[in-house]
Amino acid sequence: MAARAAPPRHPLLKLSEFDFDLPEELIAQRPLADRAAARLLVVRRDVGMYEHRYIHELPALLGAGDLVVFNDTKVIPARLFAKKPSGGKVEVLLTRARGVRHFTAMLRNAKGVVSDTLLAVSDDFGFVVEAAIGGGFYELRATGAMEPMAALEKYGHIPLPPYIRREDEAADRSSYQTMFAREPGSAAAPTAGLHFTPALLAALQARGVESARLTLHVGPGTFLPVREDAEDDISKHKMHAEPYAVSDTVALAVAVAKARGSRVIPVGTTSMRTLESVAARAGGRVVPMQGETDIFITPGFRFAVADGLLTNFHLPRSTLLMLVSAFAGMDLVRKVYREAIAQRYRFFSYGDACLFL
Repeated sequence: MAARAAPPRHPLLKLSEFDFDLPEELIAQRPLADRAAARLLVVRRDVGMYEHRYIHELPALLGAGDLVVFNDTKVIPARLFAKKPSGGKVEVLLTRARGVRHFTAMLRNAKGVVSDTLLAVSDDFGFVVEAAIGGGFYELRATGAMEPMAALEKYGHIPLPPYIRREDEAADRSSYQTMFAREPGSAAAPTAGLHFTPALLAALQARGVESARLTLHVGPGTFLPVREDAEDDISKHKMHAEPYAVSDTVALAVAVAKARGSRVIPVGTTSMRTLESVAARAGGRVVPMQGETDIFITPGFRFAVADGLLTNFHLPRSTLLMLVSAFAGMDLVRKVYREAIAQRYRFFSYGDACLFL
């Protein structure tokens, strides 16, 4: 289903309202050896209180019948280095597959790149530029003897976020991937899911906590910064569409949880955006659906599905921080982030987490 949800109403908010100062040393550069050892700031929205726990304590914080919803997308080695016909280097970040050999991509150092330019990754693989589509994005067609996914595995790099100030390493191919990763297609990890291990999932199941898995392929709609012309009014920012799929199994699990009065808790902002996108298109219910979402959740949004949210700590002035602020309230989120900084929590993709209940 490709129809888009009606845009939510945005109160007039400035980008500066979502800014905060973060010490550089709190940006996690590598994951913990034990994923479930990450710290967890638990926030009770109804009373505005919080407590300091650990991810491995999550089973004690949830109850029998609660439903946690994971994103099972898989990060692909979407960052490649190619040469232009002039010999100049260009960095390619594949943001979306559009068939077996066609991709949307962002290019860095793209001066002189026009339609029909060959970007050679190796002797047996490269891309032909089909069109520049604006905003630094291009439509590319894979060329050469190698199949694209095989070429990505051989020549591609894991697209670590720019705030991780090091080159990707072999270990990132597994550590920047959730245990649920099954459907290839993301240019960034759904990072809240990185905290889970088989042992933690088994402990949740023993507690009676249920789980379900949907798919949203993470692309620029999730990680691009807010547009500069939205500085004085964030509603001017437009999200890039990202493909998603919600199965019969997920829809039924949500319906059953809601019917018995249990909580539905998305793991990560991508899971939340998917559930709320479907609900916005289906009269407040989660139904089986595939399509694209460009939903932009900001304060003033009315949530139809989520009763909680497990998420990492997000960048200042980001759409993800706006989503969290919409769910928990701007004042409470500011208070929580100040506490996290004061207590030296680790921030961003490889960092600690926050649970809003």
